[in-house]
Amino acid sequence: MIRQHANRSALLGSTVLGAAILLAAPPAAAQEATLMEEITVTAQKRAQDVLDVGGTLDVVGANELSERRVEQVRDLTSVVSSLDIKEQVAGAMPIITIRGVGLDDFSSTNNPSAGVYVDEVYLASLAQMSFDLVDLERVEVLKGPQGTLYGRNSTAGALNIVTAKPSTTGFSARAAAGAGDYDSYDLEGMVNVPLSDTLALRFAAKTIQQGEGYYFNRVINRDIGRRDLWVGRALARWTPSETLDVNLKVEGQRSRSEMGQGEYFGQFPSPLSPGAPCPGSPRCSNFFGYVDLDGDPFRGDWSGQHFYDFDQFATTLKVDWKLGEATLTSVTGYANFARSFYIDTDASPLRQTDFIQTDKIHQLSQELRLAGSTERLEWLLGGFYSTDRVKVTTPGFLEDLFNTRTMSVADQSTDSLAAFAHGEWKLGERLSLVTGLRYTWEEKSNRAGASDLVALCPGSALTLAPCGSGPIPLSFIDQTIDDTNWSWKLGLNFKADPLTLFYASASQGVKSGGFFSGMTTSTAQLIPYEPERLVALEAGWKRRVPELGLQTSASVFYYDYHDVQTFIRDTSGALPIQRLGNVEEAELYGADLDLTLRPPGLEGLTLQAGLGLVHSELGAFATSGGVVPSGNELPNAPALTFNGSAQYEVEVSEGWALTLQAGAHYSDEVFKDALNDPVLLQDSYWNFDARAALALTAHDLEIAVWGKNLGDEQHLTQGINLAALGYGNRNYNAPRTYGVTLSKRW
Repeated sequence: MIRQHANRSALLGSTVLGAAILLAAPPAAAQEATLMEEITVTAQKRAQDVLDVGGTLDVVGANELSERRVEQVRDLTSVVSSLDIKEQVAGAMPIITIRGVGLDDFSSTNNPSAGVYVDEVYLASLAQMSFDLVDLERVEVLKGPQGTLYGRNSTAGALNIVTAKPSTTGFSARAAAGAGDYDSYDLEGMVNVPLSDTLALRFAAKTIQQGEGYYFNRVINRDIGRRDLWVGRALARWTPSETLDVNLKVEGQRSRSEMGQGEYFGQFPSPLSPGAPCPGSPRCSNFFGYVDLDGDPFRGDWSGQHFYDFDQFATTLKVDWKLGEATLTSVTGYANFARSFYIDTDASPLRQTDFIQTDKIHQLSQELRLAGSTERLEWLLGGFYSTDRVKVTTPGFLEDLFNTRTMSVADQSTDSLAAFAHGEWKLGERLSLVTGLRYTWEEKSNRAGASDLVALCPGSALTLAPCGSGPIPLSFIDQTIDDTNWSWKLGLNFKADPLTLFYASASQGVKSGGFFSGMTTSTAQLIPYEPERLVALEAGWKRRVPELGLQTSASVFYYDYHDVQTFIRDTSGALPIQRLGNVEEAELYGADLDLTLRPPGLEGLTLQAGLGLVHSELGAFATSGGVVPSGNELPNAPALTFNGSAQYEVEVSEGWALTLQAGAHYSDEVFKDALNDPVLLQDSYWNFDARAALALTAHDLEIAVWGKNLGDEQHLTQGINLAALGYGNRNYNAPRTYGVTLSKRW
């Protein structure tokens, strides 16, 4: 442990030393800056070079997203440091943690701590995060609270997903077809059609078909985890004048796939596997003597079905209207989402606590912004309204453990209003003051509960009721909560020269309170959790050095975190559960370093690296099992993460170009719950991927071979330890995959 801390200190020292060397280098001339390729972002609700944004953010462009096969939100960990994305259930529901701040929950009625925005429209439920990416312009990962411009539920940061827009400059198209192991193939296409000088259409579509799953279920003697996914999008852009820009988007996704299941582990020694480390090993027994001896996390004896179906429709209308020196922006978003899936919680051939979950979500949001600038001020004023309804129905199958079945329901409605202002005040030629303020009102109404159906004879062991008794209520709540809060930001930006930015800021973000929506056996388990609040201090710098082909940034941060929302173990009812509760306080601090290098003497070579350091410490908190003393690490908060990639492009003969690319991702050890349960600890690991592509440049034709997780490393993404019921389960990342892709552009 001492050696680990020493290594992290050395890394932090190297970061500071590197910053000093770069700052000592002579500044680039202003005319050289204009020759450099700027990275344009909209992190502050307006187009800016990334060097003008006083905050830490990573930008992943369209080419990198495609070449690194970032197909879902979960894949961003391979290209962004200080980012942890776990899946609460295998193949679905990614939970985003940035710099150790995230969410430890699976409730569809909950909102992520890192706000996810698709073309500036906020996604209201955790259930909506498992979508596939297609035809994007870029993804922006903003680190640290983003409450003033992005609103509630952005305490960890924000994820901006920006789709490619129609263009009137000319016709263009792209088609790609790929095949890989596990009997998979994918097709993707895009067409951009200008209809006039002022109107253009863009269409994009994608399908993924996987005929063999990563998992094998010995009970039904076949693989599971097959995929049948379709994605489609249509966009229209109308620019009738220089003052008006109208963008309309309609998109949908449909999945009729299968879900993987968690790996079983038991709690008790078994004569079938003497010497197994119990609890926590698959070779340990549950109450019924079941053990799993094969040691393969992707093979099991799962009961029940494995379907994962969802349908999503969404539309967005964005209008930008220039009114003299100001621009009025309207963003209207609507989404309709429905899904259903089966989970085998005990991961055994028995039906102890299996369930089917069905979610239905409707959401509507409207944002209005007025922005402009004067000689001394860049200003923005805005208002926001949203309403959403989430309905959850969950039949539970407890035949083998309690000889009964249950039904859980939740019906939650949320309304929110906000007003916000943001300004950058020029205090001099190089110094500017950043101010931001947001007021938010929110109301949530929830009608939820669970019942024992007493469906089987001779009766339920859960409530001791005989069959024929009729449903017996276990828990019920019909409650409305409301909250008003302020988010704010105060910062200073100092532009030492056109290519160097120093910044420092203080900000506050707030995440809403709410209701747990899982299976409960007492009303006390449905008590709403409180809002959380995070105050962040951050300082950093960014620099672009054209003569070295270098762009780099570094930052340090400190977080004062209150009423942290995290999983706590609750045994107050007949069934022990993990539900969301509050921890009074936590503290985090750390650093980020990112660089991109294109050495002038090695044309075609691009090197990228990102390093994240995080120290996290939870305060003391109470559970039904007693008080947990202060000092635990936050869940999903590895102390060190690293991402690196190298790409080399070379012309191998006239008209032919070769691109070689390799990437690596490292994560330090990390706990998966606030209790720091050792059976839910993931040791440090490396993941590697690679790609080689040969292009016929004159015809915009390319064939590529690729591989992901080349070392076939299995690391824990999430788990649950239900010791009182005699079992638990763990979910793991996908195994090694590889394939070939042929693409053509017009």
